[in-house]
Amino acid sequence: EMKLGYDLKKGLNRFLISWRSSDDPSSGEYSYKLEPRSFPEFYVFSDDIRVHRSGPWNGIQFSGIQEDQKSSYVVYNFTENGEEVAYTFQMTNNSIYSRLIISSAGYFQRLTWNPSSETWNMFWSSPASLQCDPYMVCGAYAYCDVNASPMCNCIQGFDPRNMEKWNLRSQSSGCIRKTRLSCSGDGFTRMKNMKLPETTMATVDRSIGVKECEKRCLSDCNCTAFANADIRNGGTGCVIWTGELEDIRTYVADGQDLYVRL
Repeated sequence: EMKLGYDLKKGLNRFLISWRSSDDPSSGEYSYKLEPRSFPEFYVFSDDIRVHRSGPWNGIQFSGIQEDQKSSYVVYNFTENGEEVAYTFQMTNNSIYSRLIISSAGYFQRLTWNPSSETWNMFWSSPASLQCDPYMVCGAYAYCDVNASPMCNCIQGFDPRNMEKWNLRSQSSGCIRKTRLSCSGDGFTRMKNMKLPETTMATVDRSIGVKECEKRCLSDCNCTAFANADIRNGGTGCVIWTGELEDIRTYVADGQDLYVRL
């Protein structure tokens, strides 16, 4: 079993550090660390700068690492209780060896041992898209779509914050609302197959469903979006965002529904 994350009893944080280069095992500039919060997620850091976000655990996988479940011989788990906040995996086939690394180039990767060639083969690598996976590539209230041109698009009900820069494909400044929220009579736009926004300003209640979540969001004038915390069994739990929605992207498949307040 391999484990990453926090042992709360021991005050221990298990994280990955890259090699300095492919042939120099001294500590490099990249690390892969869990940020413990109401809805935890992992980040790739370049020294102290965030360069990629895993997205939160949705009951099946991290919402920003779509390749992680495409293996029949690995069992994944994310534990969050009073003793630990940790991601683990176990091999169901003892004849197969697999490991997670952060490469010297800053990629979080799963490697599987090939006994015939006696080499470690890369099973998947994250970030997978150099267009949409870099951290905050499109700015607030915008989402990235690798199949669109331009790739950065404002959420429905929002316009580019700086139209001149946006038209020049400099889109990290993000978008702003066309009309301010009234705190009464607001509605929601449903965005499908999404990587959920950064969870710094998110709170979680796992005891209620999506209908109650919508009501709770509407009752809070600061609420900007909501989603299910767990996508299994039709969706359970409630995540509410109260700040700007940042670092969002869409997928052709996978991802989950995000309801943005308008």
